[in-house]
Amino acid sequence: MRRFASLATAVATLALAPSSAGAVTLISSFSVENGTDLSGFANVGDNRFGGFGSDLSYDASTGTFWSTTDRGPGGGVLSYAPRLQGFTLDLDAAGKINGFKLTNTVLYHDGANNYNGLNPQLLNGSVADLGRSLDPEGLARLPNGNFLVSDEYGPSVYEFRTDGQFVRAFEVPSNLVPHDGNGGVDYVGGAGTIVTGRQDNRGFEGLTVSKDGKTAYAILQDPLVNEGRAPDGSANGVYSRNTRIVEFDVASGKQTKQYVYQLDSVDDINKGITKGTFDADKQGRSIGVSSFQAVGDNKLLVLERDNRGFGVDDPNGKKQVGDKRVYEIDLTNATDVKDVSLAATNDLPAGINPVAKSQTPFLDIAAALKAAGYPIPEKIEGFAFGPRLADGSYTLIVVTDNDYSVTQSGSGEQFDVCTSGVAGKGSSVSVKLGAGCPQGMKLIPNMVYSFNVSPAEYAKLTGAVPEPKTWAMMLAGFGVVGAAIRRRRKPVRRALV
Repeated sequence: MRRFASLATAVATLALAPSSAGAVTLISSFSVENGTDLSGFANVGDNRFGGFGSDLSYDASTGTFWSTTDRGPGGGVLSYAPRLQGFTLDLDAAGKINGFKLTNTVLYHDGANNYNGLNPQLLNGSVADLGRSLDPEGLARLPNGNFLVSDEYGPSVYEFRTDGQFVRAFEVPSNLVPHDGNGGVDYVGGAGTIVTGRQDNRGFEGLTVSKDGKTAYAILQDPLVNEGRAPDGSANGVYSRNTRIVEFDVASGKQTKQYVYQLDSVDDINKGITKGTFDADKQGRSIGVSSFQAVGDNKLLVLERDNRGFGVDDPNGKKQVGDKRVYEIDLTNATDVKDVSLAATNDLPAGINPVAKSQTPFLDIAAALKAAGYPIPEKIEGFAFGPRLADGSYTLIVVTDNDYSVTQSGSGEQFDVCTSGVAGKGSSVSVKLGAGCPQGMKLIPNMVYSFNVSPAEYAKLTGAVPEPKTWAMMLAGFGVVGAAIRRRRKPVRRALV
């Protein structure tokens, strides 16, 4: 059926040099209001166009941005078909966003059966059976056009065709699989039940593919549940900075290496907070990775964030934000730790090098938004390089996940979250799903931001040869080709299930 419509450590010597001042600048902020997507479903909870910013990928051949939802409203206890959303942005010559158009909604499926955001216990009747339970968080595009999608439940990496059809699953490293105290696999249990493997709701959050398409990288949002040390000496990952990047061979789907990525320390983050600092047990739980992108040989950009900012848990954005930053990392001298355990320690063993991390952020998103007078959202979760501009610079597009502007009761009933303002003031209220917000209030929007990356900075990241003057002259001669292409381009059409 087809449906289409129009409508986003630790080792100081390993630190990388900081980016030059002014290399990345904020251009614009664009609010995408909650609406109806192109799934064709009738119920508000099934067809709401929200929560689409879990990750982002750009297809330059069509000018389409592809984003993924997560498991949907309900935190894994309500039925929802996770999906890809395709959209285009109306960008002017300076990279300012002037419009947003939804072009595609594609459901993840295997034959006639859709994947579902319900947790394995509810969907399959077993905490040890993943089945088609899917909590997509990372998105990357392969040279053949297919998508790789990372999932938090497993944590897993899957390949899907552009129509959403499942192709294959990658190997899941055994040290990442969640096990209970009896050694049984448990994809549903939380702290106290899971004793090894990924923390609950802290599986593969970011996913990217190397420039040559041969290598994929997936990163855990936070440290493994047992790879950290609590003050009482027990193993507890919430006290650790050390999370893991897994390297995969795309052809075989097998893991090849694992690396340690070190999160910003809560001590450093707390230096910029005047009220409501983070406790030590928030290090590996409230601070984590949301997304990352391969930009060159062994080079990646990593997006870290805290769990603060305007969203369903703080509809007016009253809590002070500490961390929404993008760092450049280099894997070249990092130690392969796939056979190394970090159980019950917050430190790295002698001889273990984490990935090299830039001394200062490549981009401090929170600082940029604050300087421009914009409120800061909680779930800044996806980013991708977009079109090249007339002066040779590139757009960097950042998207958020608004959780569909939905919250849940303890019994699983859904409610819309309505707010009168997200800039640290105003009021909020929860109403019955689909009932409509009171006058003067609205649902929490998804946000899309555009940043400008200078030609020199882009070249430094990717190894590309900068030709800003030549590029600008060529575009001038052809009369701003990009704008003309947007006027001629027809919507991309994909088969939906």
